[in-house]
Amino acid sequence: MKMSASIKSELNRHEVVVQTNDSAKEMQISVKPSGFGSSINGGELLLLSLATCFCNDIYREAGKRNMNVSGVEILVTGEFGAEGEPGSNFTYKANVTADASSEEIEDLINHIDRVAEIHNTLRKGLSITLTT
Repeated sequence: MKMSASIKSELNRHEVVVQTNDSAKEMQISVKPSGFGSSINGGELLLLSLATCFCNDIYREAGKRNMNVSGVEILVTGEFGAEGEPGSNFTYKANVTADASSEEIEDLINHIDRVAEIHNTLRKGLSITLTT
């Protein structure tokens, strides 16, 4: 899958588009009170990315197990220090409600922890290249 994310920002306008293969989706993110930039920061989006990946994978993998999931709650936390410093102390907690035993739900959660793509990408580390 080829994915992209783009932002076009100017005074009182903040256009966000994400795309997977040929499927583009606009996202609504308001501008800062100053009128420039995003009202949410990259750290918040990174944590949301981890939560979204885990949530979607729960439903995907539960389907493979014929497990009916009726609800998912995920809380991802992390810390960011001074400008330019990488984040640290990333943790997350998941609560899944399903028509399964607590052991089966725990097994599903642990399985997702091993296969979640965003989690594994960050755990492995990655190269980010600026192109001009």
